Amino acid sequence: MNFPEGLKYTAEHEWIKVEGDTAWIGITDFAQSELGDIVYVDINTVDQTLDQGAIFGTVEAVKTVSDLYMPVSGKVLEVNPALDGAPETVNQDPYGNGWMIKIQLSKASEVDALMTQADYTASLPV
Repeated sequence: MNFPEGLKYTAEHEWIKVEGDTAWIGITDFAQSELGDIVYVDINTVDQTLDQGAIFGTVEAVKTVSDLYMPVSGKVLEVNPALDGAPETVNQDPYGNGWMIKIQLSKASEVDALMTQADYTASLPV
């Protein structure tokens, strides 16, 4: 499995890539593999400011629906438009074209408390 360095991770299997006060959020390679074939991504939180840990949407796979959690507090600026017609992009490229939302950070200090790549991989079941 792939877990890029330079990203931060959550126990709920989201990743975040921060550039200045903007961040991109998606689910990890582990999460997409556990979910299986993703058939729908439902995110209706654009223009909403959400707290860390709040649900920002759901992802639907063939056998389950899973909530998506904000790794940090921020305002949802954009949902990845590619996921509307091709939700399987999350399975194929979870850290690239399969990103889910773009946010404006409201509490940048929260990023420091998230897991590094090494911490995240150590937290996964063997």
